[in-house]
Amino acid sequence: MTSADAAVLDDPVGESLRGQHADLARRLGRAATYLPDVATFSAVSPAADSAAWADLARLLGPGGFADMFSCPVAPPPDWEPVFVLEGRQMIWPGDRPGQAGTDGVVELGSADVPEMLDLAARTQPGPFWPRTHELGTYLGIRTDGRLVAMAGERLRPPGWSEISAVCTAPEARGQGHAARLVSAVAARVLARNERPFLHVAETNTAAIALYERLGFESRRHVTFRGFRTP
Repeated sequence: MTSADAAVLDDPVGESLRGQHADLARRLGRAATYLPDVATFSAVSPAADSAAWADLARLLGPGGFADMFSCPVAPPPDWEPVFVLEGRQMIWPGDRPGQAGTDGVVELGSADVPEMLDLAARTQPGPFWPRTHELGTYLGIRTDGRLVAMAGERLRPPGWSEISAVCTAPEARGQGHAARLVSAVAARVLARNERPFLHVAETNTAAIALYERLGFESRRHVTFRGFRTP
């Protein structure tokens, strides 16, 4: 892997909306965002000027929420800050399969969305909406028929696939579910000749330690930001 190969990870939302997720995008001028109920992530051109931000404001509407993910450029001062979260971007540098077993891992689909939404609401792994599962493959683990853990694919810049929504119900933690699911998703990504990557909050030291044990390496620090349009 060269530095050029990983350069698309500097703008994973924009690269996904222009490529793999173009059919899930709304666009206006030099701005783009995901369809409602898929994701709230938005993107502007890398050299965004006032016109690009105006395009995004019109696309989202007055008081619209713009989750700018790790966009390094700031919107105009009349955009209201909503949140700031420090995190890191981690990548899988090699081509070996995951080390954890995949016993009990099942593929999730549209019929599982109510349970997926419930699990995400209880565990708060990050934004998860009724159509988020359309971004990629989602896998889960069930206990007595009930969904207790899941993970899946979210952003899809060229040559890469982001592992996201990694979560386990409180009553099912400590059983290695997250490791099995992340390994299973990573194996599927690698089988397509793509590379896995992910994002994690800096305060989530337990998750960082897990990802490092599985073979992920930190690529760069990121700051996640959200705003409301004027």
